[in-house]
Amino acid sequence: MSDANLAEKFNVLTEVEAQLMEQCIVYCGVDEAGAGPLCGDVVAAAVILDPNNPIAALNDSKKLSEKKREALFPEIKEKALSYCIARASAEEIDSINILQARMLAMTRAVRGLKLHGLKQLPEYALIDGNRLPELDMPGTAIVKGDALVAAISAASILAKVQRDHEMVALDGKYPGYGLAKHKGYPTKAHIEALEKLGPCEIYRKTFGPVKRLLADS
Repeated sequence: MSDANLAEKFNVLTEVEAQLMEQCIVYCGVDEAGAGPLCGDVVAAAVILDPNNPIAALNDSKKLSEKKREALFPEIKEKALSYCIARASAEEIDSINILQARMLAMTRAVRGLKLHGLKQLPEYALIDGNRLPELDMPGTAIVKGDALVAAISAASILAKVQRDHEMVALDGKYPGYGLAKHKGYPTKAHIEALEKLGPCEIYRKTFGPVKRLLADS
C-alpha cells in the first residue's frame, strides 16, 4: 500500500503525520489525563500504532462514552506495536506544579518505550497540546491532536482509562469521597465530601479547594 493510500486509509488530518508516513519514520502519539482532579496521579501514555492492524473508532477519549473507552483499552494494548503508561505523583504535582508534572509524565511515557525494550522504538513523538515535554527525539505538539491523530487518540484512551481504574481502586482504600464516581474531579458532591472528611494523603495540597481546607484546619 502506498504512503498516500496509507494516509487516506487512516484518515490522516495533519501534515506532520502525513510527512512522517511518507518518510517511513516510526512515531508515537502521546497524551495525558488527570490534570484537573483534586487527587491522584496525572497519567500519560505513549503509543505506536500498527499500520497493518488498524483500530476502528479511535477518537479523543473525552468524546467517547465510558463503555467505548473500556472496550478500546484492551484492544489498543493488543494491537499497538508498543505502548507505555507512566505518571507523575500528587507529591510531584505539588512540588513542580501541574503543568510541569504533565510534561514529566509524558516524558516518562515516551522514554518508557525505549527503557523497557518494547517491540518497536519511536523516532518521533506527536504530543497533544501546545507544548513539548523534554524528549530525546524530535517531536511536534498538535493542538487538539487527540481528535486529529489516531496514535494520540489511542494514548488519550489508555491514559484516561488507566487513571479511572486507579481512582476506582482508591475509592475502596479511601471510602466516602466518591472517587469511583467523579474520578477526583471537583464536583459538588466531591467538595462536600472533602469538607466533611478532610483531605487525605492522595490529595494535591496546592489545588485551591484542598489548599483552603488545609489552611483552615
